[in-house]
Amino acid sequence: MNTLKKFSLVILMLALVVAENGFAGRGDKAGTAAAPMLLIPVGGRDLAMGGSTVANSYGIEAVHYNPAGVAWGKKQSEAIFSHMNYIADIGVDYIGVSSRFGGFGTLALTIKSLSIGSIPITTENNPDGTGETFSPQFTTIGATYANAMTDRISVGLTVNIISEQIDRASSSGIGFDFGVQYKNFANVGGLDLGVAIKNVGPQMQYEGPGLIRRGQVDDVIRASSYYALTASKSELPSVIELGFAYKVDISEQSQLNLASIFQNQNLSDDEYKFGGEFVWDNTFFVRGGYNVSQQSYVDSYIFGATFGAGINQNFDGLDFTFDYAYRAVQFFDANHVFSIKLGF
Repeated sequence: MNTLKKFSLVILMLALVVAENGFAGRGDKAGTAAAPMLLIPVGGRDLAMGGSTVANSYGIEAVHYNPAGVAWGKKQSEAIFSHMNYIADIGVDYIGVSSRFGGFGTLALTIKSLSIGSIPITTENNPDGTGETFSPQFTTIGATYANAMTDRISVGLTVNIISEQIDRASSSGIGFDFGVQYKNFANVGGLDLGVAIKNVGPQMQYEGPGLIRRGQVDDVIRASSYYALTASKSELPSVIELGFAYKVDISEQSQLNLASIFQNQNLSDDEYKFGGEFVWDNTFFVRGGYNVSQQSYVDSYIFGATFGAGINQNFDGLDFTFDYAYRAVQFFDANHVFSIKLGF
């Protein structure tokens, strides 16, 4: 067994060990993670397939789903611009660029930010608001390296710098994503394997003047004074995903891409994701997907089926792709994602 295959098997075995021992699904801790924006999907193509594309997400859009897929970009350089209408009138904007540097590999830079808008400031003495507002700022900047080690195996690593800021309090952190993709797995043509371990890093903690409170210490004789509260630390929403994809050639001009993954998260219940994509002449795409979670059976998992379509055109060597995705959501308006990808 050569070194590359050994490396891929090590990543796969590590993923299984972590899933069994360290990342057991914890539905009772849902909502307690730091940096939840890391879990918000991006890009129209992969979201329309239910986020099931850990094994067959390629190019710049793969940064979020499996950094190893960045190595399989069709063009020397790629760019993506994506916007999502998320829940509670939150906007999610995403931009990324990547470039291949010969045998060295592919480098990518991405930025994700949330647009939450203005929120009224309330205090103990002014529960209805002080008349002032603040605008939370949530941003993640990622740097990715990916390389196709052979014509079948690629690996990737992403380093995410996380920044969160609310009214007079902020937190920052760092998270790492690792991924492997294996084409024609077990020598089966069209069958691909993907493994990704995402959002691994130290805990995050809020600090700032917003945590200062005036108080009185009971066992000393002194006037009341200001004290800084120490916020508790929170874990990143670490995720491990194991998935397969299979390509079926329907005719010379059309094909069907099927995908499925098992997702295990340290602070929420396990999920199973399924998706499909019909491709016509590599020009027109129709997609669909669905996620199943243990939470689904108790009506606490709010996301439903996904659908979408896309179109690709080439203009004198410039690849232009427009993708749209729809995701059904309980209690909130549905999510809509629009993305544009350029390859040159």
